[in-house]
Amino acid sequence: MTRRVPFVVIFALVLTACGAALEAEDVPETFGQLVVPDHLRSMEAAWDTDFGKTTIDLNELLVGIPMGDPRDAIPPIDGPRFEPVADSNWIADREPGVLVQIEDDARFYPLSILTRHEIVNDVFGDVPIAVTYCPLCNTAVAFDRRLGDETIRLGVSGLLRNSDLVMWDDLTTSLWQQITGKGIVGTHAGDQLNQIGSAIVRWADFRTDHPEGQVLRSDQGFGSTYGRNPYEFYSSRPAPYGFYTGEIDERYPALERVVGVTVDDVERAYPFSVISEQLVVNDQIGKQPVVVFWGAADTADALDSGTIGQAVGIGTGVAYSRVVNGQVLTFEALSDTEFNDIETGTTWSILGNATSGALAGESLELLPHRNEFWFAWQAFFPDAQVWTG
Repeated sequence: MTRRVPFVVIFALVLTACGAALEAEDVPETFGQLVVPDHLRSMEAAWDTDFGKTTIDLNELLVGIPMGDPRDAIPPIDGPRFEPVADSNWIADREPGVLVQIEDDARFYPLSILTRHEIVNDVFGDVPIAVTYCPLCNTAVAFDRRLGDETIRLGVSGLLRNSDLVMWDDLTTSLWQQITGKGIVGTHAGDQLNQIGSAIVRWADFRTDHPEGQVLRSDQGFGSTYGRNPYEFYSSRPAPYGFYTGEIDERYPALERVVGVTVDDVERAYPFSVISEQLVVNDQIGKQPVVVFWGAADTADALDSGTIGQAVGIGTGVAYSRVVNGQVLTFEALSDTEFNDIETGTTWSILGNATSGALAGESLELLPHRNEFWFAWQAFFPDAQVWTG
């Protein structure tokens, strides 16, 4: 059942829990015995989750919202309301959002809305998807909600693992890791949601490239006012909140953003501080030719100042396949919003659309990727490669 708890109350509970997270006592029994830790007992009693089926140590799950049953205390949007790009005048040009495009249907989900709801259960034609965002890790990921013959609805469990959002589904109350889309506890433990290509982009760029697109309306039926950041100055901290208790790889600052790319279960990170020096990276992961664009330097940091549209510029990183019509392209930067391929001389926008030249009208294929914080990437992918230039 969805409870519309005021977000200011939720955020206060989150901050309180940050301190309590470090004080939670480990259960003395071993992981192999599958004993539910004391801090999860109220969930075990209230939920239908099969806690006996898990791919993780249950002690890794921390309570982000200290309630007996915290499911959907941060309410997902289940009936999203959209408006045409031309009718939307409440979003600042610099504001970031999640771009999802399936065929010719392009939609923009402002981070100012996603920080308040974290999940949007949506449908593109006959494809049910979930657009998810964890503000504590800055991970925006879209998933297909179909599992075999079933379609699940994803919600916010109120639990965190390595500071990342843990989702739950309405059919089995299984728990899902947002950053990977993997089932970690319950009936679907070990299962994998199919990831849909998405990217964090600037509103001005989306509006230019997709004038016929749709954007979430500022009225989603919750009485919320969007445009402000409840996690004020979070990304300026030297370390994440106390929900993350692991070690931090000191090669990069804990809250530096990286483009985390996933290709055929292979992960590679491209730190913003490195790729911003040259704006484009031509690479190959396994057999997949990859290009990473960095740019739109004015893109506001959604987790910096209180008013997102006035926040410091952080830029964005977007990963694409370099293959177009069977040809592998090599890219160079013309500016922080335009790129050129050497083979055909075509000009491409940062959103991967060919605007002029031999391939005008073509689009690059988005690869599954995220703009997560460094601490989150190295926590979930500790053995993966990091591109260093």
